Amino acid sequence: MIHKTLKVAFIACLILGLSGCATSTKVSRVDTDSVQDLSGNWNDTDSRLVSARMVTDMLSRKWLTQYQVKHGKNPVVIVGQVRNLSHEHINVRAFIADIERELINSGEVEFVASSSERGEVRAEREDQAQHASMDTRNVAGEETGADFMLKGQINTIFDAAADMQVKYYQVDLTLISLKDNRKVWVGQKKIKKILEKSRFR
Repeated sequence: MIHKTLKVAFIACLILGLSGCATSTKVSRVDTDSVQDLSGNWNDTDSRLVSARMVTDMLSRKWLTQYQVKHGKNPVVIVGQVRNLSHEHINVRAFIADIERELINSGEVEFVASSSERGEVRAEREDQAQHASMDTRNVAGEETGADFMLKGQINTIFDAAADMQVKYYQVDLTLISLKDNRKVWVGQKKIKKILEKSRFR
C-alpha cells in the first residue's frame, strides 16, 4: 500500500514538474502601420513603403500628363510579372497587391485584372451566358484593354564583416506601353539594413 502511494505521489510530482516546464506565448496587438523589423528580412513595412513611394514617383512623371492630354482620359494599367531574384523568400503577391492598391486609390489611372484573374472572370461570364437572364448577363468581348504594363524585379546584395551584416534590397519597376513597347517610366527604390551580430546570431 505504501509502495502504491509513493508511486502515485511520484507520478503527480512528475506531472507538476512537466507542467512547470511548459512555455507560454505572449501575444500583443500592434498598429498594422507600425514598424516591426525583427529579422532584418524583407517585411510588410518594406512592401508598403516601397510600393507607395514608387507609385508616387511613377504618377508624378510626364508620361501620365502627356497621355491624359493626348487621349482625354486616364491610362489603363495592368501589373505583369514582378520577379523575386533575391536570396530570401519574398511574398511578391503581397507586394503586387500593395502596388495595385496605390494605383487604384490614386484616381490617376484605370486598372484591369491580371491574366490569372481574367480567367476566373471569363469563366463567370460563360456561366452567365447559359444561366443568367438577358438583362443581367455580361457578354464576352466587352473587356477594357490595358495601355501599359508594369513589370519588375527585386534583388538583394549581402555583405558581412566581423559582427556586422548589411542587407541591401533593390526594387526595379518598368512601365511599358503595350502599343509600341516603349518604356515610359523606370523606377528604382533601394533599402539598406545593417544588422548587428546579436540580431542574426
